[in-house]
Amino acid sequence: MTGRQGLRRRARMHDCENAVIIEIVILAMIAAFLGLRLYSVLGRRAEHGEEVVPRRMEARDAEKAPARDHVAAPAASAPAAGAVDTAPQAEAGIRAIAAADGQFDLLRFLEGAKGAYAMVLEAFWKGDRDALRDLCADDVYAGFVNAIDEREAAGESLDNRLIRIEDATVQDARLEGRMAHVTVLFVADVAAVTRDRDGNVVAGSLNDAVESRDLWTFTRDVSSDDPAWLLSETDQD
Repeated sequence: MTGRQGLRRRARMHDCENAVIIEIVILAMIAAFLGLRLYSVLGRRAEHGEEVVPRRMEARDAEKAPARDHVAAPAASAPAAGAVDTAPQAEAGIRAIAAADGQFDLLRFLEGAKGAYAMVLEAFWKGDRDALRDLCADDVYAGFVNAIDEREAAGESLDNRLIRIEDATVQDARLEGRMAHVTVLFVADVAAVTRDRDGNVVAGSLNDAVESRDLWTFTRDVSSDDPAWLLSETDQD
């Protein structure tokens, strides 16, 4: 009896030892697996943390500033001229304007100029003198109003559409005293139709867009509290 009990006891001890060894192996495998998972997660976070964040002007295609009702200088510092579509001859003038007006932001100015371009065209086509008065300097406003008067006297109306603005490039910039002037070249697709007093088409077609290349100059007194830029000159490229 004593011998048999000893054998049973040794067998149970052996089984216990085997169970302990198996448990240790399983725990080691779990620890290794968790260690690998933790390393992979930390590794990805470290790689993400080392990514170079582009500066705002370098990422202008990904972050578009909203168009404003007026071309207004926003509350932000002026970026480098070369970071947006700018002709080389305009860079010195842009730096001078930025030095005189710490709120000048070229990128947002250009976005605002696109919005003003669309608003002025729409107001002129519709004959909206009040909208033009808010957006244009005196000389340009007078020219638009004269053209509207002649069109209305002839009994004609415009049924035009701005399809898209293909490009907007700062062509020139200068500071004359406290007056800042920035000239932008707009390249746009416009569908133009002229109708008579009876609504009949006398010129153009809404089915065929025509490329328009306009040079518009916007002006602002940098010492003024009014952030709005006014359209002060128009020309064609």
